Amino acid sequence: MKLYKTKRGAILHSDNGYCLIDADWDTLINNDNLHQYLLGILSTNPESLQEDEALTILENVIEAPIGQQEVWAAGVTYLRSRDARKEESQDSGGASMYDKVYDADRPELFFKSLAHRVAAHNQHVNIRKDSTWNVPEPELTLFINSSGNIQAYTIGNDMSSRSIEGENTLYLPQAKIYERSAALGPCLYVPEKPISDKTMIEMVIKRNSNEVFRDSVSISRMKRSLNELVSYLYAECDFKKGCFLMTGTCIVPPNDFTLNENDEVSISIDNIGTLTNHIAIRL
Repeated sequence: MKLYKTKRGAILHSDNGYCLIDADWDTLINNDNLHQYLLGILSTNPESLQEDEALTILENVIEAPIGQQEVWAAGVTYLRSRDARKEESQDSGGASMYDKVYDADRPELFFKSLAHRVAAHNQHVNIRKDSTWNVPEPELTLFINSSGNIQAYTIGNDMSSRSIEGENTLYLPQAKIYERSAALGPCLYVPEKPISDKTMIEMVIKRNSNEVFRDSVSISRMKRSLNELVSYLYAECDFKKGCFLMTGTCIVPPNDFTLNENDEVSISIDNIGTLTNHIAIRL
């Protein structure tokens, strides 16, 4: 099942079609068995929507599938990500730090965003004016409820300034946290069973309608398990409304590539869909 957040309310897409759910978003998703809970809602005959009406709503008033949750991120969970971080920080002397965190028991976890800075599908994300090297980072993103259990999955774009992070690893917050530096969507994918490790992630970048980058990877190449990342995130933090966790990227554009204003970034993950955003520069 797929659960969308829109200005009209929550829309649930199942094998039976589309229906509109009149419920507070945070209360709706923060459930100990979200899949079963949504099945229960379907059995009560909620307001059904014709497919064309539902698609019109999703086209025009879709929102990021987040309420009052925080967004966190995991770093260096794939070998390619470790290598990219080493390359960008070589001149600053910080390359060895990424080897150490990749091999360590404790993962790298960092705060990424509050909800008001998160872009939805078809909205813009920003690149920093004071950065010379900006990239998107496509990531499988978990929705974890307040009890610390993974309930759903979505697509995340962890926008990053590689020039700022490469200059000094202590600049990581500035490289990662700024207005519209994250995107989530287009929906929450709520399966009956945990997502398969054969799940593929693909990213396509277009410039002036021409494709300039494409790559894909299986999440099976992630070194750490999803539950392992969650256990460290929830070890000493409480999230009363639940939390979103970006799980790291293995798709890294070449070092001579940087995003330009108006570029289009599309990230697709099996069973979830496609998250598309355009690149902007904050005035």
